[in-house]
Amino acid sequence: MNSSPAVNHISECFIKPSYTTEELKKPFYLSPWDIAMSSIQYIQKGLLFNKPPAADHNQEEFIKTFLDKLKHSLSLALVHFYPLSGRLVTQKSEDPHSYIFFIDCNNSPGAKFIYATLDMKVFDILSPVDVPVIVKSFFDLDRLANHDGHTNSLLSIQVTELIDGIFIGCSMNHCVVDGTSYSHFLNTWSEIFQLQAQGQEQEISVSISRPPIHNRWFPDGYCRILNLPFKHHDEFISRYESPELRERIFHFSAESIAKLKANANAEFNTNKISSFQSLLALVWKAITRARHLPHDQMTNCKLAINNRSRLNPPLPRDYFGNSINVVMAIAPAGELLENSLGWAAWKLHLAVTNHTDKMVREWLQAWLQTPTIYQIAQLADPYGMIVGSSPRFNMYGNEFGMGKAVAIRSGYANKLDGNLMAYPGYEGGGSIDLEICLSPDIMRAIESDEEFMNAVSVSNPLL
Repeated sequence: MNSSPAVNHISECFIKPSYTTEELKKPFYLSPWDIAMSSIQYIQKGLLFNKPPAADHNQEEFIKTFLDKLKHSLSLALVHFYPLSGRLVTQKSEDPHSYIFFIDCNNSPGAKFIYATLDMKVFDILSPVDVPVIVKSFFDLDRLANHDGHTNSLLSIQVTELIDGIFIGCSMNHCVVDGTSYSHFLNTWSEIFQLQAQGQEQEISVSISRPPIHNRWFPDGYCRILNLPFKHHDEFISRYESPELRERIFHFSAESIAKLKANANAEFNTNKISSFQSLLALVWKAITRARHLPHDQMTNCKLAINNRSRLNPPLPRDYFGNSINVVMAIAPAGELLENSLGWAAWKLHLAVTNHTDKMVREWLQAWLQTPTIYQIAQLADPYGMIVGSSPRFNMYGNEFGMGKAVAIRSGYANKLDGNLMAYPGYEGGGSIDLEICLSPDIMRAIESDEEFMNAVSVSNPLL
């Protein structure tokens, strides 16, 4: 009996910033938004590329040169994104009580870099209905909590060479970045790679188009060094194993989403419902219908939401770190299914628009009074769904000298029953891919849901 192909790790090393700055020598203290992520798992996202034509002439030389360029550009990127080169440190004492988190960039081996191979083709990854299990092996730091960044790298890059493709998997500690900062780092690393290929290395050693802003934000009157009410990390760290799930990418064209948006706004007699809110309303209704819940069972749709633009004054777009909260729309299952798409979308619209400067500051004030740490198991809800990532992130702008990627995929981390990740569609123009994780029976049910599947477009335009 033939065994399935496995990812073979060939080499690994650590990458430090290409030169030292004064900032690298100082402790880098974390904000409430950062510390709250300690028990969540690393962010794991990656890009699948076809090998460029140049690789056909000499595969061995291509991969050696490519890896050298990736490592060098990464070392330059880490000069600007230096917290990712560090390790977490906890300083604590009993009398007086003290428990303080920070990142030490000065005493760390750096970011991890792995080269691996797999005897499969790009088609083998893209063609199955469900995301193949092997994709989880494209990422390092599997199942680790962010707190494990005390003894593991805060950033790990795994480059997996397929027969005719390359997958670049990026595992990044969620105590250091949210999705916006994750995307910012990838965009900058790709920018440096491209400029390096054009012979502009001297220029990029001092200048990039969007420098990250590292000053962690705190409400006025609060110390930037947070003394936490803990004695040991066992008090707030839990381990999470995902249940049996099917994971599938559903593609929605710009035309399909525009139709959903037009219908939702017409049904609720408004023009304020967004394209994304309309699409999520469709999914919320479909999953609720598939679960066959009692009429009065409360359901919910949770969304991770960026706080930067909601604060007054707003944080800069390039604020580096976490600045997210979770908002939630709720409705009894019966009412959700009896009412229109527009009715459900309006619930989501209100959840987003009501998340104001006042709400953000109230959450921070409450956290500073009583620090709490998110637990993955507490986010799991058999009656709800939770949405992460964003179709606004410029994932397909990261080319690394190989042209446009053919797909975005994610790892094992933070997968729940009812978990959605939203990515831009391959063809752009407002198209969206939803990575949906559901128990097998519920996935089968939504695959037979006429209203939902009528909105789904060709699963992958490249096939």
